Amino acid sequence: MGDSAKTFRVLPWTPAAGRGLWAVPLAVLVLASTDASAARVKGSVTGFQFLVNPVWEESKDPDRHSFSFREPVPTVRGEFRRLFPHIPKELCIAALGAAAQPAQKPILIRIGGGRTTPVTIVVTPGTQLQFQNTDPFPHRLYAVGIPTFNAGDTVKGGVRSWSVPGPGSFEIRDEAAPSLRMFVVGEPNVASISYPSMKGEFAVNFEAPGDHRLQAFFAGKKVGPEVPVKVDAKDVDLKAPIKVGEESKDKDKSDKPDKGDKGN
Repeated sequence: MGDSAKTFRVLPWTPAAGRGLWAVPLAVLVLASTDASAARVKGSVTGFQFLVNPVWEESKDPDRHSFSFREPVPTVRGEFRRLFPHIPKELCIAALGAAAQPAQKPILIRIGGGRTTPVTIVVTPGTQLQFQNTDPFPHRLYAVGIPTFNAGDTVKGGVRSWSVPGPGSFEIRDEAAPSLRMFVVGEPNVASISYPSMKGEFAVNFEAPGDHRLQAFFAGKKVGPEVPVKVDAKDVDLKAPIKVGEESKDKDKSDKPDKGDKGN
């Protein structure tokens, strides 16, 4: 199909009425087809609650003086005190084809609230990313070790563009907000991407039939096994979930139940 058959859909946040929760993912970037006959692969991921954001991992180092005012609440079960990623923007499910794909149309990346949306994305090399600042103050984004993307001001409402230079993993940081990090994976064979819900459920749209591989990416790296999938004109439901993380043997003390915590 030609480029006219491809669109990127961006679904905005929708606040749930009467609650401080979000009803849908902040941004779901799916390389979708306008062809009604396109197939869809549905599945789920498990173990994502054990994935650790690099910012959290580094903050444990006392030499960094990353102090926190968070205090554990004895009445809350340990599993809910553990930090876990917001997978609708941090865990990218990529469908990899057998052949290299052309560069995609420009993709909008929103900067706001101390994070980017999405946090991890997988695109073909040469794809242009457009970083839009939705905060009321400037950001100074830059790509680590990439001279073509040095730190520079992006004012409120401003947009800064950068094209992925090639295959590999690239880390985007911000001089104005050190905790902001984004990970861009250049993958020549990526045919489509999707982001799961907080329940771990996802659906990937395909334009053309053929043999593909599903691979999850977190913080710029592959997580979980690569899952082969054959796509034809019919939708496919994966029988088994994709396990993307496992519980560490060195558990944090805050994960252990307190005395009197009966798991209710």
